[in-house]
Amino acid sequence: MLLTIRHETIYHYTAPLTYTIQQLRLSPRAEPHQHVRQWHIRSSGVRNPFVDAYDNVSHMLTITGLHNEVKIIAEGVVEITPLFLGRLTEPGSFSPLVFTVPTRLTQPTPTIVAFAHQHLLPDQNHIVGNSIDSNQFIKLAEAICAAVAYEGGVTIVTTSADAALALGRGVCQDHAHIFLACCHAVGIPARYVSGYIDAGSSDHAESHAWVDVWVQQSDFTGWVSIDVTHALFASQAYCRLAIGRDYDSAAPVRGVRQGGGDESLSVRVSVLTQMGEQ
Repeated sequence: MLLTIRHETIYHYTAPLTYTIQQLRLSPRAEPHQHVRQWHIRSSGVRNPFVDAYDNVSHMLTITGLHNEVKIIAEGVVEITPLFLGRLTEPGSFSPLVFTVPTRLTQPTPTIVAFAHQHLLPDQNHIVGNSIDSNQFIKLAEAICAAVAYEGGVTIVTTSADAALALGRGVCQDHAHIFLACCHAVGIPARYVSGYIDAGSSDHAESHAWVDVWVQQSDFTGWVSIDVTHALFASQAYCRLAIGRDYDSAAPVRGVRQGGGDESLSVRVSVLTQMGEQ
């Protein structure tokens, strides 16, 4: 599957800025099932490339001088090979235990712990060795979607897993954070994924967030990628941008500014698909 992606981010300001610095994670990851055929990022200012702590290709964007907007366009073509039951074959450059550490967004509060034990460990029938059958993680995703209805505009990027669960409404990043918090509650490695999804397979925005969870089963040991919002294994419809412990460490665009007055944000993402050449 070939995904042709265009992601436009525009920040508008009511007064001139004197300085902007943004960390961009807008370059798709190079993974065994994901090949970047072409990719370009355009913006004003200066972009310095680097690889972050989680092996995400990133850029530090700095803009100096008076400016009233910041416009960033990332676009290109990515070839995705189908995944079997969401299984990733990447070897990984560090221990999965790195992704057992809770963050301020994924703290396993008593409410989260109770939810995890109710839906992730309801009995011992799904325990395989020291791990959980991957289908049980799909059931956890279903429980999260039932508890937190998809609704945009009711949470923000600083909303924690516990707060979203209590509210009962949220978006894909909230679903992902609750899933991660549940995994942390029982000591299972799990990580946040930011990226894009084929619009034809989703009712939600093409800019998306999901999770990878570590499994150790008789026929597979490694990461399994799960779309919590749709309660299914990730497939060739998903383009991976970045991984991290939560939104903070995998956000496509984050930064600070000097000046500018009030800020408004416009984001437009398009994902077109076609079958790759045989």
